[in-house]
Amino acid sequence: MIAKWNHLNPNLFEKQYKDHLSDFHAWDQKPHADEWLLFEKNIGTHLSLDETSISNGELYTILTSKAGKGGKGTLVAMAQGTKTEDIVEVFKKISLKKRLKVQEVTLDFFSSMEEAARQSFPKARLTTDRFHVQRLVSEALQEMRISLRWKTLEEENRLLKEAKRTGKSYTPHIYTNGY
Repeated sequence: MIAKWNHLNPNLFEKQYKDHLSDFHAWDQKPHADEWLLFEKNIGTHLSLDETSISNGELYTILTSKAGKGGKGTLVAMAQGTKTEDIVEVFKKISLKKRLKVQEVTLDFFSSMEEAARQSFPKARLTTDRFHVQRLVSEALQEMRISLRWKTLEEENRLLKEAKRTGKSYTPHIYTNGY
């Protein structure tokens, strides 16, 4: 945006910023940033653990502090992949003293995440996040609804065939929802 406002080549501006204005080349995490990142100072007592695909289907595990509320200071750690051993290796770079202060880790149903949380934050209560529970319940309810609907349609078809066979008329039951 700045480059565009100042009629500069955006690619050249980005390169100049990265190479000369920012501290990117002096960044202490640059050598391993493609595999893991760690911001130990951001750790809090309540964390969230989840996996995400950033690009090209590559999965990353992300540990965030709820105290950051999604803003600056939220990211605690990020590890490439979802293998328990790899995640734990990164999380254990956080001092044990800080890891023992973690009271709760919210996560999804992914077993490798649960195991990584147990190994890394031994005193923390593990909580399944509401989004995943709601989705699971919603999917189960939808399956039940579809199954019952198919059974109703099959019964209706059976009664219709029976009425045709016996020469009787058939009037399907209309429910209060119009079906």
